Amino acid sequence: MPELPEVETVRRGLLPIIGHRIVGCDVRRRDVVRDRTQNAPNPRRGRINPESLGIGSRISDLLRVGKQLAMLTQDEQGHERVIVVQLGMSGQVALIDTKTIPDAKHAHVVWSLDDARRVVFRDARRFGGVTLLPSRVALDGFWSSLGPDALSITTPQLRAGLNASTRMIKAALLDQGVLAGVGNIYADEALHRAGIDPRTPCDALTSDQTKHLASSIRSVLRTAVKARGSTLRDYRDTNDQPGGAQLLHRVYNRAGEPCPDCGCPIEHTRIAQRSTCWCPRCQPSQVVPSTRG
Repeated sequence: MPELPEVETVRRGLLPIIGHRIVGCDVRRRDVVRDRTQNAPNPRRGRINPESLGIGSRISDLLRVGKQLAMLTQDEQGHERVIVVQLGMSGQVALIDTKTIPDAKHAHVVWSLDDARRVVFRDARRFGGVTLLPSRVALDGFWSSLGPDALSITTPQLRAGLNASTRMIKAALLDQGVLAGVGNIYADEALHRAGIDPRTPCDALTSDQTKHLASSIRSVLRTAVKARGSTLRDYRDTNDQPGGAQLLHRVYNRAGEPCPDCGCPIEHTRIAQRSTCWCPRCQPSQVVPSTRG
């Protein structure tokens, strides 16, 4: 599932479209688009106004919080529209300049730009989608339930999010209301870098551990962004190229293999219904694990 580094890589790949006008949009699957510009009873059904899709407007900015990407548009009268893209499990955003669309059967929304390029949202499993919002203010509300962005998380922010919880730290890191952008891959990697057992209850972390964990989260994510994200199955960047961060994983999905730091076999369990890998030597258990996950 794409996490923060993958979505940030997509955002950076789309930066060249800022300033360009959207001249058309082909919605090929209506049910992947949630139109929240008209207060319709079912945002997945009904006619979508062209301006809600950005048609006739220029792309003014590309924002990201956590795993969500927002394309801000503005028309000649200054009216804003916002297009939020969530990649879900298998979503991709491609920027193409060819007549044919690769993997067209999974292309659900296609925006045409004034320079003949197209922005294509593809999603084979359709757990992701596109949400249309009427303004930047509406976007702020849409994102209000998300925690601080993990790429710039500070120690005080992380401490406040954990808030002396008895949950296992791995489960807390997966909570997008605590920390926006970290999923299963980078939670395992950050905890390994910080030397923290993923089963440790949040309220058992010391101040130094919380500080080290915040630093490890930032470092792991920045390294993954530099490597253009992790491609395990579906993820591709805007040029339809795989990322390289999967080659840097030290514990994620490596159960039974030797830890690259100490050689100890990597262990595996499930926390918050997610597969979890850690090194028992580099990430020693400090307390009796909480039964909560």
